[in-house]
Amino acid sequence: MRKETSTNFANERTLKDECPFIFAISLMGKRWKPAILWKISQGQNRFGQLKRAIRPISEKMLARHLRELERDGLVVRRDFAELPPRVEYYLTKRGDALKPILSQLKNWSEENAGFNRRTTQ
Repeated sequence: MRKETSTNFANERTLKDECPFIFAISLMGKRWKPAILWKISQGQNRFGQLKRAIRPISEKMLARHLRELERDGLVVRRDFAELPPRVEYYLTKRGDALKPILSQLKNWSEENAGFNRRTTQ
């Protein structure tokens, strides 16, 4: 987290307010959020499924980013109030609108970064 009085914070805020591209990228995040959104869009919507599917992510980071995605209106959390606890995550209408973009980014990466299609599906 940046200090709200820092120049970096002010620059980031200005860019988000004035540039639609930066706004979209800031919502999707840089490292984990696109992977989380992609996995949820592919039907992996329980915390444990997401953790296994995105192996290097820690539980703390996964929980943090899921909360942020929920706060930003891209993901909704459904708590079933059962024992043992069961929680599932779904894309909102706003998050669902990102599916074609995420798919295009995935395809572009596979074509341009030499990724094997079998390892990214």
